[in-house]
Amino acid sequence: MSQRRAIHVDPSELLCTKGCGFYGNAAWQGLCSKCWRDENQREKQKQIQEDWALAERLQREEEEAYAYRQQRTQPHSTPIKPLSKLEERKTKEKPSRVNSVTKLFTAKTPSKKDVSFDAHSSPSPSSSTGRHSSADSDITTKEFIDFLKPLKSGREIFKQCRAFTESMIYKRDIEVDEFSECVQDFYQNLSDRLLTQFKGSSEHVESVMDEVEKYIMIRLYKDVFCPETTDDEKKDLAIQKRIRSLHWVTIEMLCVPVDEEIPEVSDSVVKAITGKLAEVILILPFPSHSCHVPDVIEMDSKRVPKDKLACVTRCSKHIFNAIKVSTKEAASADDFLPTLIYIVLKANPPRLQSNIQYITRFCNPSRLMTGEDGYYFTNLCCAVAFIEKLDGPSLNLSPEEFELYMSGQASPHWPPPTAACSSATGSAALTQVNQSMDLLTGLGVRQERVLEKARQMESDLIDWTDEVEQKVQSVLDSLPAGTPELPVTTDSGTTPTAASSAIDSDNVENELLPPPLQPQVFAG
Repeated sequence: MSQRRAIHVDPSELLCTKGCGFYGNAAWQGLCSKCWRDENQREKQKQIQEDWALAERLQREEEEAYAYRQQRTQPHSTPIKPLSKLEERKTKEKPSRVNSVTKLFTAKTPSKKDVSFDAHSSPSPSSSTGRHSSADSDITTKEFIDFLKPLKSGREIFKQCRAFTESMIYKRDIEVDEFSECVQDFYQNLSDRLLTQFKGSSEHVESVMDEVEKYIMIRLYKDVFCPETTDDEKKDLAIQKRIRSLHWVTIEMLCVPVDEEIPEVSDSVVKAITGKLAEVILILPFPSHSCHVPDVIEMDSKRVPKDKLACVTRCSKHIFNAIKVSTKEAASADDFLPTLIYIVLKANPPRLQSNIQYITRFCNPSRLMTGEDGYYFTNLCCAVAFIEKLDGPSLNLSPEEFELYMSGQASPHWPPPTAACSSATGSAALTQVNQSMDLLTGLGVRQERVLEKARQMESDLIDWTDEVEQKVQSVLDSLPAGTPELPVTTDSGTTPTAASSAIDSDNVENELLPPPLQPQVFAG
């Protein structure tokens, strides 16, 4: 028997393809966020230069054509050149081609009349921002203000963040990549200013940027998570369908070094699937006896990229614990990635691609480039890419076996049909289908019989009721004229007694009362 080939990943494959040492991302063509932004800036600058060159060429051609027409119509007069507005427009636009985000940092120094840290700091309910605010954003605003109060420049930071958020709300219809670039520019500019202010204290800058990200993204979440202008939802459905079709994949096929027979390992796997990875996608993947209502409530509150990323990290730590308990030694990268793939296959989390894209677009880039958060997130992206391209050799299967499992004709729990028994298997399957059809037909006939008997019973009950009413009426009609009336039963089900009938016996005016009204029958 040949040795099973495990999934191997070289640590260098997780790094940026530019060789900068940071973690890369498949959404950025293998680049880290810094190299990706630099590459984008170069491409945009090149495109701007090409656009200006094209505009200048078109302007020259227009001027030459205009001069030629003037010479043809007025050959003896001096040709009048049209006013060239290109240079004038370029002169006016060059100073204004400053990044709009940077302008937020050149605002005037706040005076006494400017925004202060109180209830008036948040937008008024009548404003556009107020209409988009919610209880979560109000709470986040209060927490953000409380965090900034001890800082010397806290008021200015809050003012810039609020102005940026309001400006982005009005730009919700732009492309999500452009939206992401504006957010990342704001992160970068504010981080650079804070790094200068705190004199290189990266811990202080990181703590402030965490709160800035939380404040901005909670207020913009509805506009930027899985927007309609992208194909994120289509990708979500595709990966979900793909994972569902791979439900038969076993631990042995992926060479996962985990023994689920060990209670502690099984508990770590369940937590990784239902407790933490499910929090990232905000929706419970599958019903499980190990899931609790508090987890469901908590995962609905994950709107900040940092919090989603923290869920991936906690899930990964559960995986490392399961591997450590199973193998009695520390897990390696070759152990971790197959286990993460197995967890994703078992969880089949909805909106997986949307959450990966959301983290990629709007998370603080420094968190994705380095540290354990960046490492775990990069592995998650690799796991999803592996699932999308999964084939037979990846699972130590032949292409024929893989197709049989994918089509449902075979299962890893029983051997696939061979060429010799394929016809017998097909005949047996056809016989089973015919038997199932006969059973369904018999059930349909029995159902019709039950319904027919129920309808007959309903008709018999109606006839019996009518018959009883007729008999009672005939008995009443046969009674003599002087027969006392039957006792009347009250609403409570009791018959009035003599004492209760004599309540009005002392009323001497009863004789003066008019006779009671008698019902009259009118022939209409």
